Amino acid sequence: MEKGKGQDEEPEENREKAGKQKAAEGKGPGFPGTSPRRNPAHPLSPSGAALHVHDFSITSPDWLVKNATYRPHCYFCFTRRGTPQFRFAHPTTPTPKPAECPQWVLLEKFRKGLRNVSEFDNSLLRNLTLMTENPHVTYADQDAIWAKFETIFFVLGGLVSYAPVFRDYLSQGLEEFYQDNVLYLEIRASLHPVYELDGTIYSQEWLVRTYEEVAHNFAKTHPGFIGIKLIFSDHRIKNESLIKKSIQTAMDLRVKFPGIVAGFDLVGREDTGYTLYDYREALMIPASRGVHLPYFFHAGETDWEGTSVDRNLLDAVILNSTRIGHGFALSKHPAVLAEAWKKDIPIEVCPISNQVLKLVSDLRNHPAAVMMAAGYPMVISSDDPAAFGARGLSYDFYEAFMGIGGMSADLRTLKQLAINSIRYSTLSETKKKSAMETWEERWQKFVAGLARGPR
Repeated sequence: MEKGKGQDEEPEENREKAGKQKAAEGKGPGFPGTSPRRNPAHPLSPSGAALHVHDFSITSPDWLVKNATYRPHCYFCFTRRGTPQFRFAHPTTPTPKPAECPQWVLLEKFRKGLRNVSEFDNSLLRNLTLMTENPHVTYADQDAIWAKFETIFFVLGGLVSYAPVFRDYLSQGLEEFYQDNVLYLEIRASLHPVYELDGTIYSQEWLVRTYEEVAHNFAKTHPGFIGIKLIFSDHRIKNESLIKKSIQTAMDLRVKFPGIVAGFDLVGREDTGYTLYDYREALMIPASRGVHLPYFFHAGETDWEGTSVDRNLLDAVILNSTRIGHGFALSKHPAVLAEAWKKDIPIEVCPISNQVLKLVSDLRNHPAAVMMAAGYPMVISSDDPAAFGARGLSYDFYEAFMGIGGMSADLRTLKQLAINSIRYSTLSETKKKSAMETWEERWQKFVAGLARGPR
């Protein structure tokens, strides 16, 4: 990513203008921040593709509270720990009742008895994000913030897994990314069971078809939108026998839906989950059967060195991971880095995620800063923007530009990162060419707008 290494030239006057803006903002109060609460200061550059985002965190929690929880037949309860759970049901209350819930309450009826509905809605919102006034106090360490982070998905489950909400949630998420100048997404999808009011539970095949249909319909009304692909993912807290079943599911789905299912990944906190080596027998199943199942492993999402966890990077490279999620610890392993570079395996850098989840406090010290300067292949993505109080991709592009890129990063840096997102996607070569043409047209308009200056 170093200047002069494959980056296309931009007019000198445009680079100087962007550089002056960056220098001014870099001296402002609160930079570099530890919270993504500010809006990106620059016009939205065409970011290309978001290659590392998770299914249940692509849509703003505001939409969920104001839309999903106001739908008919939405029940909720608070667990003994004060965490809400949701479930849609009709004509009876949800069954069975979770052990941790004293009773299900119809939200519509409950709100009618409140004096301050806004305050109640805000309390729901606080359960769907990591946003807090004083994160250093609220989340004293990684254990504390990961506990809250994983609880968010527990809360989301009953809402997003209701079939009508699921469809609209996905469509709204695509809208938010599209408005953020993102034209293509590769989504880590758990394919969590989706249900109807009458208790019907849909299959994983139904889920994949629904993703496909929603994206297809979205593209009809959104010019330039390229589409989505899914990276089927399972949680690394599960035992190997369950992961073997998921590997088989991934292979089956790839055969039935080759146009949308891109491969397989393992998600969840690396420091407390099973390693790739622990799953070695399961992960070797496709190769032993002569089946090509692309992997997109989270690896090296840790600030420790010399543990079994950061050795996930070595196994990810040995298993020919198409991309590496985060790769935060990669710079600590020169031999692995060299081999990954030789294989042209990019890392998916998620700046805000790494900052919020306490891997790095100052993004100028992010390991990706050294790797970007050296020219190592990387893409920028947003991981779980909804949980972090962000939207789309521009927040992370802004942080990468201002912090990781240093003072020397300019328009060429933004351009190369966007190009990388298309180059390292799983689109076919024909679709990559088409996507690049669409992106290039938008990029030229963006640069022309910068040259004109504010109106």
